[in-house]
Amino acid sequence: MVQINSKISVKDKLIIYREASKRIFRGILKIGIHHKFPIFIGKHVNITHKHSIYCGKNVKFEAYSEIHGLSTHGLHFKDNVTIGRYTEIRPSSYYGVGQIGYGLVMGERSSIGPFGFIGCSGPIKIGKDVMIGPRVSLFAENHNFRDKKVDIKDQGVNNKGITIEDNCWIGSGVIILDGVTIGSGSVIGAGTLVTKDVPKNSIIYDKRTRIRRDRGK
Repeated sequence: MVQINSKISVKDKLIIYREASKRIFRGILKIGIHHKFPIFIGKHVNITHKHSIYCGKNVKFEAYSEIHGLSTHGLHFKDNVTIGRYTEIRPSSYYGVGQIGYGLVMGERSSIGPFGFIGCSGPIKIGKDVMIGPRVSLFAENHNFRDKKVDIKDQGVNNKGITIEDNCWIGSGVIILDGVTIGSGSVIGAGTLVTKDVPKNSIIYDKRTRIRRDRGK
């Protein structure tokens, strides 16, 4: 279990234990997910294709999140991963139309804030101790569009994948596009559009993926 801050009052600790117990109970009821005990599931969480979802211990799916497991390689959440409220994880379309997506892996102690969107039709790998803020979107897919005589919808897609290495902080509202690798120890400022690889220990904080400075300087 996660250790509660010693400065919290007894009354507040009881509230935390009560709410955690509800989430553990929901986790027990979600038969079909491959997981270690405990797993915490908030109210109104929608989980489909549970046989393709693998969870370590203390994984948390917060209220109203949507976890769509239909994928060729599954969704793998390591120990102590947190998925925020209203976050969607979607490797494939709801109805299995077209290409079945790849899936993702999230490393230990990594988290996604509320209202995130993780489109893992291509492979997404998120390392350990990665903090992803609210309303962050990852799109591991690009539509082909060069043939003017064919509708874009009918030209298919390509998937290079996205990698976020260990110990990164991804700020609120960041958008990360297909084919990007973010090096370990990097910080991506709020609202940044990331279209190119980011070297390790970089700070990026504008919409043109311009490297401003090294973290150590």
